[in-house]
Amino acid sequence: MTERPEFVHRRERRGLIGPFGGRQLLGGAIVVVLVAIVLVVVTTPLGNVGGPLPADPQPTQYVIGPAVANGLKPGEIPPELTVPGPDGKPTPLVDLDGKPVQLAALRGRAVWLNFWASWCPPCQFETPTVRDVAEAYRDRGLTVVGVSVRESSEANVRAYAEKYQLGYTIAADVTGAVYDAYRLNGIPTSFFIGPEGAIHTIVNGPLAEDAARAQVEALLASIPAPSGPTGGGPARSQPDPGPS
Repeated sequence: MTERPEFVHRRERRGLIGPFGGRQLLGGAIVVVLVAIVLVVVTTPLGNVGGPLPADPQPTQYVIGPAVANGLKPGEIPPELTVPGPDGKPTPLVDLDGKPVQLAALRGRAVWLNFWASWCPPCQFETPTVRDVAEAYRDRGLTVVGVSVRESSEANVRAYAEKYQLGYTIAADVTGAVYDAYRLNGIPTSFFIGPEGAIHTIVNGPLAEDAARAQVEALLASIPAPSGPTGGGPARSQPDPGPS
């Protein structure tokens, strides 16, 4: 009788998942990770994306420099607006109509003294605010004086004022003498001066209209109300009754 070979039962080899073994699955996972990294690199924008940009960035003061250590402070009486005359002596600064502009002549009124320049972008941003606030508060006792500094010519200042219909007082400090006397760092710079002639507040940089109105309202509140026969408002003259 022919001997038969011994029968040995062997279990069928199976992978970890179906027919795939551990090495095959590991290799597939590595490929997936590499593809994901490549996609992230390709789709990420260049540059800094650390946070959202401001919705409405506001301009800041144009710094002329160099930095001044001893600028004017609230409570001080500001220097008079003078420039060197032909003989080197101080002479009053004049406006675009040739009239002297003197702070001493404005005592008793609220004064917004605004240093600016027609070539200065932050000043250009502020121009509509100065114009509109000057018009709105003129009859309430506010005087706005714009001192344009370091211009190439007075004609440039005049052209700018005419173009944008600036109805407040404007003087051209072409040489920058007044700017230097006030020891400024840049423009625009605003001095809000009370009726007694002292500085109430100083603002470095352009003002939006709401902030400018708040400054003016606070300044006007410092002006004593005129007294009259009824305690409010100026006295009115009585009509001449005529001959009896």
